[in-house]
Order: sequence, then C-alpha cells, then structure tokens
Amino acid sequence: MNKFLIFLLITFCYSCKTNTRNLKIITDLPSQLEEASGNETVKNSNLIWLQNDSGNKAKLYGMNKKGDIVKELKIDAKNHDWEDLTSDKEGNIYIGDFGNNQNKRQNLAILKVKASSLGKDKKAKVDRISFYYSNQKYFPPKKKKMYFDCEAFFYFKNNLYLFTKSRVHDNHGKTNLYKIPAIKGKHEAKLIGSFNTCKDVPCWITSVDISDNEKKVALLTQKAVWVFSGYESDDFFSGSIKTYDFTFDSQKEGICFKDNNTVYITDEDTQNSNDSNLYELKID
Repeated sequence: MNKFLIFLLITFCYSCKTNTRNLKIITDLPSQLEEASGNETVKNSNLIWLQNDSGNKAKLYGMNKKGDIVKELKIDAKNHDWEDLTSDKEGNIYIGDFGNNQNKRQNLAILKVKASSLGKDKKAKVDRISFYYSNQKYFPPKKKKMYFDCEAFFYFKNNLYLFTKSRVHDNHGKTNLYKIPAIKGKHEAKLIGSFNTCKDVPCWITSVDISDNEKKVALLTQKAVWVFSGYESDDFFSGSIKTYDFTFDSQKEGICFKDNNTVYITDEDTQNSNDSNLYELKID
C-alpha cells in the first residue's frame, strides 16, 4: 500500500472516532487521570474538575480544555471508591464515595468540598453525608438482587439524586433512583423510581448530570447517552427520552453539562483503548 493510501486510511479512521454522532475529542487526559471516573463544571470556575476512582490518591484535579492540570486539591478523606462528581449553585463540589462492586459496603458517603476550598493550596476539609439504601437488608444481597452499586449522582434543589448500577446478570441496564438531603449527617436513601436501558454490560449506568437550567438529565452508559426532558418535579424518568448512540467502544465513565445543549464525556485508559480523552457531545 502506498504512503498516500495509508495516510487516507489513518485520516479516515481518526475522523470516524472523533466525529461519530457529533462526539469529538477535545483533548487527551493527562497521565494523572488515566482512571478518571467523574467530571464536573463548577460555577465561577473555568476548569473542568475530575477525580480518579479507588486505588488512587484522594485528590481533585482542575483541568483546562487543553488537558493541562492547573490545580491539584488534596482532600481530607480516604478514596474508598470515588465514582462521580456534582456541584451546587454556590460552587460547592460533592464527591460520590459510593462505588460498591460487591454490594456489601456499609460506609457509603458523599463528601462535600466547599467552594472556598477550591482555590486554596492546603488540604480541603469535607462535610460527610453518609447514607444507606432504604431497601437493602443484606450485605451483600443475593446475586439476583445486586442493585446497590452506584457510579452516578447529581444535585437538585437541596437534594442529591443517586442512580445505581446493576450487577445482576442479564439486567445490567436497570438503574434505581434514590434521594437524600444534601446536608451533613447519616440519611436513608429513599427509592423514588427505576429505569431500564438494556440488558448487556455496556448498558449499565456510569455517570449522570442535570443541565444548569434543570430541564435535561443526561444518563451515561458505555453504549449511549440517554437524555430525559419534560419531566415533572423530580420524576426524571417521565417525559420524553432521546438517545445518542456511540459507534466506538471505550470505558466511558464521566459526564457533565458544559451548557444546556452540550455535555463533556470522559473515558478511562484501558487495554482496549490505550488512551483516555475528554469528548464533547451536542444534544438537542
């Protein structure tokens, strides 16, 4: 094959990856974020904030759109299994320490980092919001009831909404929606709804966010983004649904709104993809 044909083939493959369904690469993630499991844009900050999951340092990373880490913030808490980030309208960040692969954790928590800490260099103190699922009786439950893993949540009207990740064979796309108050203390996570994407492993829920105008909820799986709109109050699974399918495989782990019609998506560095990126997706 001559050099020109090779060049065309490489260019075609790259464009397929970076522009399918309007999903395009903004930048590679730096090596410190190869296991990024959550991202979030925050009021009064030009940075995209990210964190790694279990086995990594208890830090938040503030990254610019060029992929440069501008800020590393040490958190005064252990990274048991950090899985997602969200924020409120005051610019406080919440870290979801609720990864629960075996469905047996009893120290589930959300860590609130005050907005005033984001610009400081010293280790950030946190308010601990502990919780337990209202319908979990055994730790772990039977295999057919392993619905208590979680990688996705957001803040809405003084509450935190958790979307669980199913570990049940042939029902991986089921997510249960729970609600807890966004205040320090220990709370019962109340079940308020359920939804199914599909049955396969790539259907499980890895992140979620709500738009700034609170009119759209974007639910991330490894196969697609599910966008909910036209819902009433916090019945997010009501109203209309639109899906945006991905046409390439990667371990997509984080989603947040850039604006009301655009989301950022991040994936992890795996043996299959060999890199991790920040993507942008336009949604209606």
